[in-house]
Amino acid sequence: MSEKRDYYTVLGVAKAASQDDIKRAYRKKALEFHPDRNAGDSSAEEKFKEAAEAYDALSDEQKRARYDQFGHAAFSQSGGFSDGGRFTNIEDIFEAFGDVFGGGGGGLFGELFRGGRRSSRGGPRAGRDLRIVLPLTLEEIDQGVSKEVSIKRAEHCASCGGNGAKPGTSPIACGTCGGAGQVTTSQGFFAMRTACPQCQGAGKTIESPCSDCRGQGRVSRKSDIQLAVPPGVEDGMSLRVGAEGDVGEPGGSRGHLYVIIREKEHKIFQRSGPDLITEVPFSFGQLTLGDRLEIPTLRGKVEMSIPAGTQSGKVFRLRGQGMAGLEGRRRGDQLVRVFIETPVTLTERQEDLLREFEDIESEKSGSKTFFEKIVDYFN
Repeated sequence: MSEKRDYYTVLGVAKAASQDDIKRAYRKKALEFHPDRNAGDSSAEEKFKEAAEAYDALSDEQKRARYDQFGHAAFSQSGGFSDGGRFTNIEDIFEAFGDVFGGGGGGLFGELFRGGRRSSRGGPRAGRDLRIVLPLTLEEIDQGVSKEVSIKRAEHCASCGGNGAKPGTSPIACGTCGGAGQVTTSQGFFAMRTACPQCQGAGKTIESPCSDCRGQGRVSRKSDIQLAVPPGVEDGMSLRVGAEGDVGEPGGSRGHLYVIIREKEHKIFQRSGPDLITEVPFSFGQLTLGDRLEIPTLRGKVEMSIPAGTQSGKVFRLRGQGMAGLEGRRRGDQLVRVFIETPVTLTERQEDLLREFEDIESEKSGSKTFFEKIVDYFN
């Protein structure tokens, strides 16, 4: 960002905010703007980094005091503090603030941050999370369904066993970090441990790379995954299938697979949360005289009575005929909107009867047609 905003404004807190308030505000902002929830949105990613930068400054009482006194100038190198813009990627932010979200990356935020991250101790890198879109019909969503999907994911190279080295050779300890995977740098009065720039935190380097995987230790393979989708899921909902993503480095955990639900358009029903909406056409006579007929639902037909004198647009509720509730919640209802279907063609007999009916209506004492009321209004 060309011009830094006030850190308190970034997090949406007052200058007198407590540390708990600051932590809660940062958590909210980070979850809102996380790139995994805003795929392809560069603006959201910048706001995500901006929130981390603000929290980095305000969560430390010493840094906060300097910021309150000098503003952004407090974080220049001459000020003795690390630059507030030090977060260049998602992994840096997770390593710094993973404890804010459940310790060591647990819980929801841990899931969002798993993709290819390395442990703070320089351990093996975890596998990348994968995402697929799964289209489902309303019937499948209502009943729950088992689906087999094919995905491409990274697996360990069979030739080198995943270490990336040519068969018969092995990776060697990195000469820059001595195999630790981290180096120590000093900024002012503070020392900071960061991933080794030579080996990217692996602690090892490869002199003779494997020809099959080009030293990566992993290759892409097609895999078939069986998915169990519970009843009641909604469009856009993400289901996590644990440890079905890319394989990690040797000793690192496999990533997760996230399944994004896409609800297919239905010919009869529209969905509104747990409820279903359907429009059913009736003739003028049916709504006027009343009728009893079968209405389609997701689980078959049910009988519904239409009382005499029902107006077009009236909505009836069929209790318990909507969508299954997620995780055992109450089943929704089906809303039936009735409307008059105007005939396009009439027989001569039908026309005569309708004209006779209209004449009788207009002769009723004190009654006026709609058009007569319009004329009266303008007169």
